[in-house]
Formats: sequence, C-alpha cells, structure tokens
Amino acid sequence: MKIAIVGTGYVGLVTGTCFAEIGVDVTCVDTNVQKIESLRKGIIPIYENGLEKMVIRNTKAGRLTFTTSLEECLNEVEMVFCAVGTPPDEDGSADLRYVLDVARTIGRNMDHYLLVITKSTVPVGTAQKVKAAIQEELDKRGSALEFDIASNPEFLKEGNAVDDFMSPDRVVVGVESERAKELMSKLYKPFMLNNFRMIFMDVPSAEMTKYAANSMLATRISFMNDIANLCELVGADVNMVRSGIGSDTRIGRKFLYPGCGYGGSCFPKDVKALIKTAKQQGYTMRVLRAVEEVNELQKTILYKKLLKELNGDVKGKTVALWGLAFKPETDDMREAPALVLIEKLLEEGAVVRVYDPAAMEECKRRAGERLYYARDMYDAVLDADALLLVTEWKEFRLPSWAVVKRTMRNLLVLDGRNIYKKEDIEEHGFVYHCIGK
Repeated sequence: MKIAIVGTGYVGLVTGTCFAEIGVDVTCVDTNVQKIESLRKGIIPIYENGLEKMVIRNTKAGRLTFTTSLEECLNEVEMVFCAVGTPPDEDGSADLRYVLDVARTIGRNMDHYLLVITKSTVPVGTAQKVKAAIQEELDKRGSALEFDIASNPEFLKEGNAVDDFMSPDRVVVGVESERAKELMSKLYKPFMLNNFRMIFMDVPSAEMTKYAANSMLATRISFMNDIANLCELVGADVNMVRSGIGSDTRIGRKFLYPGCGYGGSCFPKDVKALIKTAKQQGYTMRVLRAVEEVNELQKTILYKKLLKELNGDVKGKTVALWGLAFKPETDDMREAPALVLIEKLLEEGAVVRVYDPAAMEECKRRAGERLYYARDMYDAVLDADALLLVTEWKEFRLPSWAVVKRTMRNLLVLDGRNIYKKEDIEEHGFVYHCIGK
C-alpha cells in the first residue's frame, strides 16, 4: 500500500513512521522546508522514545520519504491522512484552516479515487467540511472522480507514542462506505494480529470519541485535584483516598493521581474545543467548564504553598524547578504547569533555576534568558531557598538528599507530583509539602 501523511508534527510523524515500519510505503508531507530537510537527514523535531531510530531505519529502506509537495505524490497513493495542526482560536474553537487547505489541495490535484482520512483532532462535523471542500474543487474542474472520507482519531500518549501505535488497545475509525472500511481494515490488519480491537462507527461518532475520551481523562485529573485540596483542609490523605476509590472496579486506578495540573497538546485544547462545540449548539458543558477552572487553579498550587512557607514574599529568593515538560518522557511544554510557575515567580522578583532532562531548549525558546538553565538537577538547587518538583522524571525519584542539603540555602521541598515519602525527606532536615496531605 502507498499512503501520504500530511503534517509532520507529533501525530503525523509517529503515524507515518509506524506505518512504514510494517511495510507500507509512506510519504510524509509538510510545507516547512527546513523541517523536511532535517527529517531526510534523520533529525526529528520532537523528543519521543524510539522514534528517531525508526525514522532513520525506514528512510534508509525507502519505505519512508519526505516532501514539501502534496501535489507531486497524490497520483501515487491510495489514501491521504490529514494530520496538520488545529490550534485553538482565542474563543477556544479549533482552527481548521490547515485541514481545509489540505482538502482543497486534494480536490484540485487528485486524478483517481482516494480515501481521505482526518487524523487531526477536529470538532464533530469537520469531515463533512473536508468532503465539501474536496467536492467543490472537483466541481470547479468538472470532474466526476469519486472519493471517500473517514475519521481515525489518535490516542497516543506522549513519551510512549510508538509503543501505543504499534500495540494499540483499540483503533477507532469512522467511515461512510464499505470501500473505505475495507481499505482501513487492510491498512490496520498487521496491528490487529494480537486481537487488538478495531472499532468502526459513523464519522461524527468517531470525531466525538476523541474529544470525549480526552475530556473524561481530564475530568478524572481535575476531580482528584479537587479532592486532594479538600483532603488538606480536613486532614485526610489523598493517597489513601485514591487507593480506596481506585479499588472499586467501576472506577479503576488510572488517572487518579493528584498533582499540580495537567498540560500538553491534547487535554487543554480538547476540553476547550468541546466546550466551544457545545456552545455553538446552544448547550453548556457545565462539568467540563469546572474541569478547566480547577486545572487552571491547580497550576498555581505550588506557588501558593511557596508563598505560605516564605511569608508571602519571594522577591530575591532563589527557587529551583525540577521538571519543565508537562509530563515525563517528552520535551513538550505546551500548557505546562511549569510555565505558569515560572511567570509568577519572575513577576514577583524571584531568581529561577531550572532543570529538565529533555525540555531545556524548549524552555529557552519560550522563556528566553530570564532563567538559569542548570547543567543537572544538583546544579539547579545551588543556593536555592526552595525546590519545586514539577515533572516526575525517573531521575528525580531517588536523589541524594544529602547532596541537596549541602547545596541548598533553605531546606524547603514542594512536591507537585507526590513522588516522595515525607519521612524520607524530613529525616534529612527538610520541610516537605506535597498535594493532598
């Protein structure tokens, strides 16, 4: 099979590379000339475990190619995946300009039947807009060429995306015809050999499934953060509460970990987009509005704890941050809690020292030279008045507290991910606070 993937961002690059890995001939398309040239050399723009080696291997094998021209490869492929960005507008709605640009390019240049699949996260009804845009261009040409549309949302976890794609727990596909269903079944068959589920449905339901799934996960996180904050007020231990409710099979244990807020490219954007979609239909998503509100407040929780410990004044204080990415195993800082903390600390005159195993360059791009970028985790806490654990990277789990103690000026640790035991840290003389205790 020969397919094209339009967009070489996180979703598009992982999707194209993984399809190439199972023997599909994949052409990845992007308008960014510099990015395409880098990809041809095996230089990838994102940090994702195992992806770089896979890109290099499949490029050398000739199964994975990169181009800036969708027009040039359209006559060679059977299917086109649209994985371009859908950034949120100021009102929270998804910006579909790039998706529809791809559709119009397809309509102007296709010369045989194509299956056009939306892989980008898009609001319900987008596939029909894609269909209309393609048909409009065909009508301008006086062409009677046939095509189908489909929706194939992704459910990849950053940091584990390659494994998620290669061993999916389910593949959701929305189709309108048997021909489209057969093509998608053929494409995904190698992934289904271990009885992974392929779930076919109508296109609007597939589009909604993506938003509903991410919004449910975001809801669980904000719910537990709300419970954690109440636990602190009433003297309960949120870890014990989490264990108690997680043992209920109707609830389960996943996504019940309290912390300093969620971020990333999916949850914040998708919650906003679903709220906006509902508003356009005259409906209010009351639960999701609360989810969003709780999360924005939670991103400030460590700052509020810091103010309390430092008598309300951080001016001139040195604050160390361990972790910048919104989660471990990625360099993604989109909507990251660390960004909120950094801005608040700098606004109040604090000196900020930061370290992250992967996201230092991304932080420099976003925050500039206003911070001290440490060489390692111990350099970050040099003469620090407080240490804030923001991202739970594995290398932060068992630090030498004796070294940290000798290095810091004031022994205060604020754990935003609840990865430490209070007793282990306090025996070294630290003041320790976490979330929900």
